[in-house]
Amino acid sequence: MGPAVDPVPTDDARPDAADVVIIGGGIIGVSAALFLAKKGVSVVLCEKGHIAGEQSSRNWGWCRRMGRDPRELPLIVEALKLWPAMQELVGEDVGFRRSGILYLCRDDSDVAFHEDWLKRAGDYALDTRLIDGEALSAQMPGARRGFRAALYTPSDGRAEPQKAAPAIARAARRAGAKILLNCVVRAIDTAGGRVCGVVTEKGLIRASTVIVAGGAWSSRLCRPLGLRLPQLVVRASVLRTGPVEGGPETAAWADGFAYRKRLDGGYTIAGGALSYHEIVPDSFRYFRDFLPMLMNEWRSVGLRVGAGFVTGPAGLAPALGDSGSVYERHRTLDPAPVPHIDQALRTMEEVFPVLKGVPVLQRWAGFIDATPDAVPVIAPVKSLSGLVIATGFSGHGFGIGPAAGRLAADLATGDAPLVDPAAFRYERFIDGTRPRPTTGV
Repeated sequence: MGPAVDPVPTDDARPDAADVVIIGGGIIGVSAALFLAKKGVSVVLCEKGHIAGEQSSRNWGWCRRMGRDPRELPLIVEALKLWPAMQELVGEDVGFRRSGILYLCRDDSDVAFHEDWLKRAGDYALDTRLIDGEALSAQMPGARRGFRAALYTPSDGRAEPQKAAPAIARAARRAGAKILLNCVVRAIDTAGGRVCGVVTEKGLIRASTVIVAGGAWSSRLCRPLGLRLPQLVVRASVLRTGPVEGGPETAAWADGFAYRKRLDGGYTIAGGALSYHEIVPDSFRYFRDFLPMLMNEWRSVGLRVGAGFVTGPAGLAPALGDSGSVYERHRTLDPAPVPHIDQALRTMEEVFPVLKGVPVLQRWAGFIDATPDAVPVIAPVKSLSGLVIATGFSGHGFGIGPAAGRLAADLATGDAPLVDPAAFRYERFIDGTRPRPTTGV
């Protein structure tokens, strides 16, 4: 079972029409709703389950610039302007703290890898630097294992995933957005080559603009429109511990484990790089798109075959049936965590003996929506007027979420975009560009 998420009230009455309908109540969708409502735009957000029920509450909670694909850097810089202002923006503490983040290096090859990123980041590297020796030890008090060096960004931070998206959603409601929970969008309605609304389980909502921010569901939502959106999901597992006295404040990633301190004094711990992809029909549909990534990252992605090939949300079973749509049958994706997550805790205990014996309060997993180049789509679709896609955040969505939602809102209204959206265009997947990832971090 996933972590407990702060509740958000629902608007029970379905509006007949709105300027914009948003599909998906993760951090991207609720951020878009907030910024649209603040513009005075009539906006309805439809979520099939509850706010942040899937990956937006199940991620590590990192808000990082360090190590990102250079194409994402302008957007994450804007996000890291929004996170410190979030308490004032939404009227609640979402747990954001500039705690700093480390990428720990085992050897000189790791150091060279991060030196290359610093060169490619250029001016966007800002305060990121390589540290070692006493400077590194100061960020890892009590560590019993040494590391060659670390890439360190003091201005990166952390927030609480179970609090952030719900707080943004509540602020959006106060600003005038309608939030419909347990409200499946079964189809996007079109006429004459443009969007004209959405068909929900509660009836039709007319709208001239629809934002698809459905995370792992986005490719399936777009397929009936004749849109090819190459996207696969990988399962990532984490656990959280009880409070620990004397543990590290600075978050870190290493080969085999990653961690960040929580507001309650415990830790969220993950397995570093290892994730799992369950083979489904989309695995074959988009095999050629993802082949370069798989060849580069094959050591960090385990492949599994399971019942989901037929009955899962991306399986062969039809989208509509006697029991409703596939979205109603899977209101909240709640995959089981994999056993290797306990090895991550054991490894961390070896590095930080202060964690030995700390109770594990919960384990969970979530589905990360990935694109072939590990860069999101945040873009209007040229072939279908009124449709904006905001998906494929490839494990980077939480930290970049507030700025990504604001950019989606700008694109939905035709306002000047927060950043140049060219790197996030949908058409790169269908015009022969053959996008590739540029970083393995």
